[in-house]
Amino acid sequence: MYRVNGAMDRPESQSLAITESPSNSASPGQHSVTPANTAPLGKTRPVRAILFDKDGTLVDFQRTWGPAAEAVMRRLADGSGAAYERLVVASRFVEAEQRFLPDSPLIAEPTSVYGVLWATALGRPASAEFFAEIDQLLCDATTRHLAAIGDPRALLTSLAARGYRLGMITNDAEITARAHARKLGLDKVLEFVAGYDSGFGAKPDPGAVLAFVQGVGVAPSETAVVGDTVLDLATARAAGAIAIGVLTGPTPSAVLAPHAEALFASAAEFAAWLESR
Repeated sequence: MYRVNGAMDRPESQSLAITESPSNSASPGQHSVTPANTAPLGKTRPVRAILFDKDGTLVDFQRTWGPAAEAVMRRLADGSGAAYERLVVASRFVEAEQRFLPDSPLIAEPTSVYGVLWATALGRPASAEFFAEIDQLLCDATTRHLAAIGDPRALLTSLAARGYRLGMITNDAEITARAHARKLGLDKVLEFVAGYDSGFGAKPDPGAVLAFVQGVGVAPSETAVVGDTVLDLATARAAGAIAIGVLTGPTPSAVLAPHAEALFASAAEFAAWLESR
């Protein structure tokens, strides 16, 4: 289901000074961290472990899922233009641009949520077997089209070398999370990988975060959860972890800001900020 490796040493405490991000945060291309949104709230908090979301945080969601989901929806529609159009509408997918609208259920929700919509569009039972079929098709398609944000391998390798305990949690299926981790070269540095179907619950359930911190022996309050959606940040807060928002996914900064303890342009910028402390 998941694994926790014990080979890495913990880092010396890194102080994270955090505050609520302003509601008028700049767009991802313009945003940079300033003392205004990383000022202390009376005391600093150490970071000893980091849990990354996958899509929109380490993986370019639109470039990966746009072409992949289109291919899968066409396959499931089996030549029926009407069925395909129903899938497109249910998915809030812009076919001409191969991208999802910000309120698409595929951006943050697990297969067990949007799979019900797909089942309705296709006139099929919303069964565990159908969800497993979707997961396998999307695993194959997204792995073919996998596009990274920056260089996740270099980023996570650097963090691991500094002693941080690293994991990845996603509302994608675990088979897909592991396939993506292998292709990106992250499988040797991630101590924990969990999907919506790994047995810990789907985000925003804190189960995966709590399983990770228990496995690596770090307190939730010393663990940063880094993600690009409100569900990621809600998961962090539910577990008592540090909610770090990044602006590399489809969610606008104005939506993320009220839920984040700090907001960064990217996971790489967050890592650079940690190193500068």
